[in-house]
Amino acid sequence: MEQGSVLEIGRQGMQVALMVALPMLAVSLFLGVLVSIFQAITQVQEATLTFVPKLVGVGLVLTLMGSWMLTTLVTFTHVCFQHMAKLGH
Repeated sequence: MEQGSVLEIGRQGMQVALMVALPMLAVSLFLGVLVSIFQAITQVQEATLTFVPKLVGVGLVLTLMGSWMLTTLVTFTHVCFQHMAKLGH
């Protein structure tokens, strides 16, 4: 396998990882900022208050986008196996 194709597979792997993780991270970040603003306004300093909204938000994202995430990962895995099959010939 040539160096260029290995680098391309690595680039695609990092791109797929970012694409799959970004929705969960974005929702978690957004909800964390909202809860922090709420805590600053109300002066409620409860540490567990940030955990529950993030957990619900990430669960909702997984429910809504889980099939897309799984399809993306399976497609990338299929591409990796195709490259491995070419390597064997």
